[in-house]
Amino acid sequence: MKKMKIFLTAPILGILLLVSCNRVSVPTQYEESASLPKIYPDYTEVTIPVNIAPLTFELDEAADDMVARYAAGDVEVLCAEQMCPSKGEWRKLIDAAKGKDIQVDVYAQKEGRWTHYKPFAIHVSTDSIDPYISYRLIAPSFVAYESLTINQRCLENYDESVIYDNILCSFEKDGQCINCHHYQWYNPERMQFHARQNLGGTIIAYDGKITKVNMTNDSILSAGVYPAWHPTLPFIVYSSDKTRQSFYTKEANKVEVYDEASDLIAYDIEKNVVCNLENADDEFEVFPCWAPDGKTLYYCSAHFERKDTTISQITEVVRTINTLRYNIYKKSFDPATRTFGPRELVYDAASAEQSATLPRVSPDGRYLLFTNGSYGYFHIWHHDSDLWMIDLQTGETRAMAELNSPDTESYHSWSSNGRWVIFSSRRDDGTFTRPFIAHIDQQGHGTKPFELPSAYPDYHRQFMRCYNIPEFMRGPVTIKPQQFADVLKGNAKKAEYKRMGE
Repeated sequence: MKKMKIFLTAPILGILLLVSCNRVSVPTQYEESASLPKIYPDYTEVTIPVNIAPLTFELDEAADDMVARYAAGDVEVLCAEQMCPSKGEWRKLIDAAKGKDIQVDVYAQKEGRWTHYKPFAIHVSTDSIDPYISYRLIAPSFVAYESLTINQRCLENYDESVIYDNILCSFEKDGQCINCHHYQWYNPERMQFHARQNLGGTIIAYDGKITKVNMTNDSILSAGVYPAWHPTLPFIVYSSDKTRQSFYTKEANKVEVYDEASDLIAYDIEKNVVCNLENADDEFEVFPCWAPDGKTLYYCSAHFERKDTTISQITEVVRTINTLRYNIYKKSFDPATRTFGPRELVYDAASAEQSATLPRVSPDGRYLLFTNGSYGYFHIWHHDSDLWMIDLQTGETRAMAELNSPDTESYHSWSSNGRWVIFSSRRDDGTFTRPFIAHIDQQGHGTKPFELPSAYPDYHRQFMRCYNIPEFMRGPVTIKPQQFADVLKGNAKKAEYKRMGE
């Protein structure tokens, strides 16, 4: 790949001097355009953290050549063909633009004539972002999932590594599936994930100790599925689900994931005790989430009553899936006694013929971000899924129009300082979910999202994997994949079942 770059130093006698072995210059003759350039990824007028990796882009339309310029204060970076500043160049730009803007000019040559597009800005927030994220990489269907990993990525550069690889223990007919990685309050030393099918169990890493836990027993539906680790206690609430899926050829939503039944369970790590928390026969409870003070548990639940006893419950669910809608509830929690209060309705989505899932509370406790769709709960496969916000102080609920696109938005996470959110979106092509990041101010307003930066602008277009469940972390997971594999190959510790309060 040919790339020419040049870095302009601070002014000497009022003149910027070009310093480079490969000289790039701005065209001297060109036509002005009133339109913004079409670039990929689209970084026009986005707001970025002060510690983010360099933003690279390319022209997203036919052209013979391109020259692009980043400028902030007395610092300038020029690139040809693709905008790919080095880490050192980017650091100087960010330092000059902190709390202000990087100005961007793009020039394109077509049939020997240059055009200068309307300049735009990249706004550099003084708010930093957590240095790491983790996510599951999976093919865009559930036909096969052997090539599946949980990865981590440094947001301050492009470094990426594998936390766990699905095929380290088994594959093909004896394969397994890994999912639902989660951390206690952004702490990479306290994490968990599930392995299903062969060698199945819940892996819990707690301050250097790795344990494989078997939570199944005759009193609960299944082992834990969707987790919510208490912010301070060694205590995790899960949904316990009998999950099914269907595939469609004519529907716009090609895959439907749903529950035949679902409850909430709680697991005490230190006591190795599991108990039922919510298990009403006519409610499908799912997606627990803690408030940051650890005194309130939020979750979603859909009301479902059997009306046709001549068919199986799963058949009835499938027949009525487009009318199954989830509301958001909460329960008070006493950390001293580890007991819960009665459920309270937070948001009645069903009354508006909508379905609300994946509640996530901001670290300051004020805002609750969730996904909203027309039915069901696995919104990552629903093209109408959007992000919505509830102001928990005022009760105001609104669609986050500044974050949403015409396609899927789902799986979101707050940064530890509450100023950023990351979420999975299919806005690029309708098929692959990719991570997008947006700034959220103290009034709950967001900025235009930007795609996770890559070293090469077209990386995501060539990478045939979906990013699922992006989670912020304060640092990297240091446990090696083979260490997790060795524990998975061993026997699981059987959890003891007790009733809540015993």
